[in-house]
Amino acid sequence: MIGISKLYCNTSEASDNIRYQHGAKTHAERKPVVVWNCTSACNLSCVHCYAHSSAGQNNSELTTEEGKMLIGQLADFGCPAILFSGGEPLLRKDLAELAEFAAGKGLHTVISTNGTLIDADTAQQLKNARLGYVGISIDGLAGTHDKFRNRKGAFQEALAGIRHCRQAGLKVGLRCTINTANVAEIPGIFDLALEENISRICFYHLVCSGRGSEIRQAMLSGEQTRQAVDVIIDYTAKLHSAGQKMEVLTVDNIADGPYLYLRMLRENHPGAERAFELLQRTGGGSSGVSIAAVGWNGEVYPDQFWRNHALGNIRERTFGEIWTDLTNPFMAQLKEKSKYLKGRCAQCRFLGLCGGNFRARAEALTGDVWASDPGCYLSDEETGLK
Repeated sequence: MIGISKLYCNTSEASDNIRYQHGAKTHAERKPVVVWNCTSACNLSCVHCYAHSSAGQNNSELTTEEGKMLIGQLADFGCPAILFSGGEPLLRKDLAELAEFAAGKGLHTVISTNGTLIDADTAQQLKNARLGYVGISIDGLAGTHDKFRNRKGAFQEALAGIRHCRQAGLKVGLRCTINTANVAEIPGIFDLALEENISRICFYHLVCSGRGSEIRQAMLSGEQTRQAVDVIIDYTAKLHSAGQKMEVLTVDNIADGPYLYLRMLRENHPGAERAFELLQRTGGGSSGVSIAAVGWNGEVYPDQFWRNHALGNIRERTFGEIWTDLTNPFMAQLKEKSKYLKGRCAQCRFLGLCGGNFRARAEALTGDVWASDPGCYLSDEETGLK
């Protein structure tokens, strides 16, 4: 994640301690935030779903007790947060129970949801369970969003879910995957957040995983990406100048960090070197280091998009044992990515900030885990290659 508001506007945000983990001596020592895809079932069929979710429960899903076992393992290992995802996590009847158990273990709890199942009672249950944050996916304004969700009315249902969360006192934010179909609606997403009094937006770059691989043509070009990131920066700066303190982040394209830093240098921004230091502290590509995923059946993955690289199962070994097992050659490589990168990524002067960008996308688009990420939009001049 690249904290646009943090880096460009020098804001203090609730997630700072998790994102920058000031106590960790090195990037590799950071404990991972864990995405638990707690169910494969979903009430929608989104065109870009990385998990290929569909209707119907999977018999291999972790039970409530196994879910609590997983949560206990994460707490014992020192993970700072758990993100309940899916599928649609609210299709698990025990979600509030699991979230409350995780909160009791000291984990920051988050759910990633399409929002359509959040009525007033559900919102209150989540609030009572001490859920820390609700991220609701809004991939464009009404017509665009409904097309992505393959269901007419999904936008209004998600909007109702947002309002129920706010009425219950839950912190809620928007999650938007930017692509060619909705990039022009970025200003409208900001306006929606203002109208609904939402204080956080995450803009995700498209990753070609799951059904997302079927719409790879919807990925933005390099120039389109630059323009989109500039719009996001400009709107964020405009809001903060007007006293609207909104947390804005971009996700899944770490080139946004060096790009933001270079823009700050061009503008003689007084916070440029502070931004560089914070980017250096996060260390860039976090898959297999500070982000992890656990599937509905207990399989552990380097991140939620990389489901073709299972590392072990929590039904057989603890999460901590799996995550620190460097006898697994792939896991050992992920801990020292810079040794294995090829092409532009290996030679880039921003390797310490970016860490080779997003390896799952590089593999999906090139067939090579260590090839340069085609999602990088920095020029050879910017990367120091020319």
